Amino acid sequence: MDRNPIKILESLGQSIWLDYIRRDLITSGQLQRLIDEDGLSGLTSNPSIFRKAIAESNLYDADIQGISITTKDLNAIYEAISQQDMQNAADLFKPLYEKSNGGDGYVSLEVNPHLAYDTLGTIEDGYRLWATLNRPNILIKVPATVEGIPAIRQLISEGINVNVTLLFSLPRYRQVTDAFIAGIKDRINKGKSPKNVVSVASFFLSRLDAEIDPKEHDFVASGGEQAHFATRIRGQVAISIAKIAYKIYRQIFESEEFLKLGALPQRLLWASTTPQNPDYCDLKYVEALIGPNTVSAINLKTFEAYRDHGDPESLLEANLEEASLVWSKLSEAGINIKEITEKLESDGVEEFIQLYDRMIGVLSKKTRIC
Repeated sequence: MDRNPIKILESLGQSIWLDYIRRDLITSGQLQRLIDEDGLSGLTSNPSIFRKAIAESNLYDADIQGISITTKDLNAIYEAISQQDMQNAADLFKPLYEKSNGGDGYVSLEVNPHLAYDTLGTIEDGYRLWATLNRPNILIKVPATVEGIPAIRQLISEGINVNVTLLFSLPRYRQVTDAFIAGIKDRINKGKSPKNVVSVASFFLSRLDAEIDPKEHDFVASGGEQAHFATRIRGQVAISIAKIAYKIYRQIFESEEFLKLGALPQRLLWASTTPQNPDYCDLKYVEALIGPNTVSAINLKTFEAYRDHGDPESLLEANLEEASLVWSKLSEAGINIKEITEKLESDGVEEFIQLYDRMIGVLSKKTRIC
């Protein structure tokens, strides 16, 4: 029996997607081996990942030199090299996509983060990326901002696969599911099939605990009446919210009303799964959230750690009462979850913009060197 923990996850209904890409991952055959030997079933990317790949290697120098002969537009250069990698990765996952009837084998590329608060700009960029990439197993990343919600609906209605990113709160998650279902209904009303439209909703986990833990620490230090509870929930808020989100997911997507639509459910994806607190177990946000029809996006380090010492067990629906208690008592532990999640979303958008601009800065230096 294969005891590879990552392959066992497949039998528990969870897909593992790699949150990493670099050209030699593809050209060396490593990505194909991860698919064949470990059961890797998808891949995500972002400008920060590409910045590191471009800055820390010469893998892209020839392409940068060649493209810069015809254009000095750094955004166009980035898109050309990133899209080539994503298309090649999508082609490697295509057999899995076909074998699973579109259930898995996806790669994700995001719209320009500068458009996070621009609904029409996001829609236009989503259309353009989808048409340019021209692969059925591509997901277009769209942030779950207020302005992103109608963009999600529109893109879904046009049959464009969407990975909803920067999710932190349960109320916003409900808005995301509403937008997805509305998009599916819009598509049906146009006389088009919803069967091959795919979406995931990505909760960012470690960022949530990293923001909340210091506040809990201060509350405990104050010796308040609820100090014991604050200690008890330390490092548990993100996992509790994820568990409640999965309960909501099941209520919505296993309902008779949704099943009548004949569409695939919008799966939950666990993102930001590497703990930011060094005191936490390296697999904290993977082990606790294994469950049917979910996706865990992990970086290469966490992937290798899980393959080495992961302990696969379906725990996503375990201790739901405890998760609900944590959620209901946050205010008593001095936690304003609405304020925190709004800040995390705003900070996340700003961080994505800064990382994108840093990536453009790296390209600028590379074009001068080349």
